[in-house]
Amino acid sequence: METSNEETDTEEEEKRRWCRKMKPAMWYLMMIVVGFFYVYLTAIQYIRGQTVHEPPSNYLKQYDPQYFDESLISPSNTLTFEYHNYTSMTDFLRAMSATYPNLTALYSIGKSVQGRDLWVMVVSSSPYQHIVGQPNVKYVANMHGNEAIGREMLLHLIEYLAKNYQTDDYVHGFEVAREGTCQGGQGRYNARGFDLNRNFPDYFKQNNKKSQPEAEAVKQWISKIQFVLSANLHGGALVASYPFDNSPNTIFQQFTSTPSLTPDEDVFKHLAGIYSFNHGTMHLGLPCKPGAPAFTNGTTNGAAWYPLTGGMQDYNYVWHGCMDITIEMSCCKYPMAKELAKFWEDNQKALVHYLGEVHRGVRGFVMDAEGRPVEGASLKVKGRDVGFQTTKYGEYWRILLPGHYSLEVYASGYDPAVEEFSVVETNPTLLNVTLYRASPEPDVLPSGPNLHHGAPQPPSPSAADRVSQHRRPSFIGGPGQPQGSAPNNQGVISGFFSSISDQISSVFKMFG
Repeated sequence: METSNEETDTEEEEKRRWCRKMKPAMWYLMMIVVGFFYVYLTAIQYIRGQTVHEPPSNYLKQYDPQYFDESLISPSNTLTFEYHNYTSMTDFLRAMSATYPNLTALYSIGKSVQGRDLWVMVVSSSPYQHIVGQPNVKYVANMHGNEAIGREMLLHLIEYLAKNYQTDDYVHGFEVAREGTCQGGQGRYNARGFDLNRNFPDYFKQNNKKSQPEAEAVKQWISKIQFVLSANLHGGALVASYPFDNSPNTIFQQFTSTPSLTPDEDVFKHLAGIYSFNHGTMHLGLPCKPGAPAFTNGTTNGAAWYPLTGGMQDYNYVWHGCMDITIEMSCCKYPMAKELAKFWEDNQKALVHYLGEVHRGVRGFVMDAEGRPVEGASLKVKGRDVGFQTTKYGEYWRILLPGHYSLEVYASGYDPAVEEFSVVETNPTLLNVTLYRASPEPDVLPSGPNLHHGAPQPPSPSAADRVSQHRRPSFIGGPGQPQGSAPNNQGVISGFFSSISDQISSVFKMFG
C-alpha cells in the first residue's frame, strides 16, 4: 500500500509539472552567430494586445523563397542530427517560419561584427502580437561560437515545439571552431576578439570593455520585451549555474568556494535544479575530467564556481528583473556530430520543463482607481531587494516558491501600496493591485523608487514603513524607463480576469 501511495504521489507531481508546462507563455529562442540564437515562446491565447513591436517591421524580416531551399517547407521533414552553419541554420529557420506561419515568427535584432543576422524565433499561438497577461520566456544559444551544442539543441527544440503544437573564428566563431574540440580552441570570441559574456554592465564592478554590436543588440531587445524567465546555453561543463556570477573583492577568473547570493537564492537554486534533475545525467554532479570541479546535484552559484565581470545572467536579473541562469550542456565544447542525438535525448525534457517554471509565483495587474493600467510601476517582494516593473498594460510577473509574501508597489504620483499574498505549488497566484493618487504634501512629493544599477546599496525601509510618508525608497534593479503612456485597457483587463479560470481549464494540450 505504501508503494502504491508513492506511485500515486509521483504521478500527481508529474501531472502538476506537465500542467504547468502547458499553460500559456510566449517563447523566444535566439541564436548569436557568433553570437546569439534566441527562442521566445507562447501557448494559449487569452486576449490580443498591440503588436510586440510597433511596427513589427522594425525587426521582422520579409522572406523571399530565393533565399532558402523551398523543399524544406514541409511538416514531414525532420531536422537531422548534424551541425548547421550560419547558412544552413538560416535556411532551417526561414523554412520553419514558412511551414508554421501561425505559430512562428522569425526576425533579426541586429547584426554581428561580420554582418550576420542575430536571429530570434518566436514560437507562439499569436507570434506577431503580445497577448495580455501572458509571460515571455527566452533561450539564448551560441554566445560563444565554439560552444556549439546549444545551437543544435535550440534548433531541435523549435522543431519539436512547432510540430507538437500542430498535433496536440573571426569570420564566425562557429565556422572556425572545430568539431571534437572539447577545451579551448578558436571561435569563443566575436570578430573583434571580445568575449560577449563579459560585455554587459556589471552589478559589482565597472565594466570598461568596449560594448560590442552583438551585446548592444541584446540589450536593446530585452529593453523592449519584458522577459520573466531565461536561460543561456553554453558548453565546456555539465552544470546549471545561477546568479550572481560576480562578487565584491574577488580576483577575476579565480576559482573560489565563496558563493555570491542574490535575494532570490531559493528561486534560482530551484530553477537550476529543475533543469539538472530533468537532464539525463547533469544531476549526478560528476566532474568532467580528473581535477575538474564536481557540482552537488549538478548546480552551482556562478561566483562559487568562478567569478566573472560583465556576464549576461546578472545583467538580466539586476537590470530587467528577469530570472536567468546559465546551462553548461556538455563537458566537450564542440562534441562530434554523432553524439548530437544523445545530447537531445538528455536535454529535451529539461528544456521543456524549465519553460514551465514561468507559471510559478505571482502575477497580475497594477491599475489606478479608474481601472487604467499603471505603466512602469516599480515592484519588489519584501526582503528581496531586486525590483521589477509593470508593462504598458500594467502586467507584472514574479517567480516565487510556495510561501507567504508581501508585495510592495510604487509609482510616481501614487501612494505606495503593500499587498499580502500566498503562493502555492499548483498554480500562480493572481494578485491585482490598485494604486490611488497621492495628496501632495509640503516639500514632499510622491515619486517612484530610485532604481539603482551600480554598486550595492544598503537595504531600504519597507513600503509599509513609508506608505504614510510618501518618501522615495531605494532598491536594486527593475527594467528600463517606460515608453509612452499606458493605454486605457480597463475592459481588456476585466475581460481577462472574468474568463481566465475557464481558459486555464482548457489549456491547449501541446504535448498531450
